[in-house]
Amino acid sequence: MVTHPNVKINLGLNVLRKREDGFHELETLFVPYFGITDTLEIVSGEDFSRTFASLSAKYSGAGPDADVQTLVQAISDDGKLMMTIARSEGVDWNPLEDLCAKAYFILDKEYGLPPVKIFLEKTSPVGAGLGGGSADAAFALRMLNEIGCLGLSEEELAGHAAKLGSDCAFFIFNKPMIGKGRGEILVSYRLDGIDYGAESPSGEPFGYEVKVLVPEGVAVSTAQAYRGICPAVPEISLRDVLSKPVGQWKDFLVNDFEKTVFAAHPELEAIKKSLYESGAVYASMSGSGSALFGIYPV
Repeated sequence: MVTHPNVKINLGLNVLRKREDGFHELETLFVPYFGITDTLEIVSGEDFSRTFASLSAKYSGAGPDADVQTLVQAISDDGKLMMTIARSEGVDWNPLEDLCAKAYFILDKEYGLPPVKIFLEKTSPVGAGLGGGSADAAFALRMLNEIGCLGLSEEELAGHAAKLGSDCAFFIFNKPMIGKGRGEILVSYRLDGIDYGAESPSGEPFGYEVKVLVPEGVAVSTAQAYRGICPAVPEISLRDVLSKPVGQWKDFLVNDFEKTVFAAHPELEAIKKSLYESGAVYASMSGSGSALFGIYPV
């Protein structure tokens, strides 16, 4: 089974308050973006892999850092999971600590899964605020649910996904959704008029399109993004802002992380300015950065 996990962007991201559990209460509109994807294959037992031969040929050496391999592989202690990751920039993390592996371990512990081999070609950026790792994990949960004949509903899968990451549950549904809490409390939202790679909900032609830009050599940690954040409830609610015409969002729709991230990476603020100069009616950083996106008239 092969799928292509997509990334997401955030339309508005308000950090409302610090919670007693140490997390922050957030509010955002998650929107899937299908212009950037990974390739994820999961096969059971000794089944034939459709991707491994090409991955071995394509990722056979070291990355930019000679000590970091572009293809890594590991097998769990019980032998039930073989996890393979390929990435042109190199893979500098343990495959068994990847979110896809953790997705397998969660379902296997609770329901029992057959032995599987997971192959992940990582082409989405790491540390860009696009949720690529969370998408991989959510897609893995859906695939394992099918391979293991578990019969779990989307809501049940989202519950497991929420254990893996704050935005992971969103990718189970993979449609525009208002996210609250840590991002795991989700409500569907109809987003008309903006082409993000899916069919128009209304069937009407799109008036705007999304373009995502990922700066090279800039990665932002979530901890860094939160540093200096002053949580506050905005005067105008996110839903009220989103109900305004897209052309008015520039003055009202805010990503609270931009203040701290732009202070540490002024080049990102310059890129946002350049998006407006190139004709975007709205531009923003996605999540905690470093990716930015612009919304342009079609």
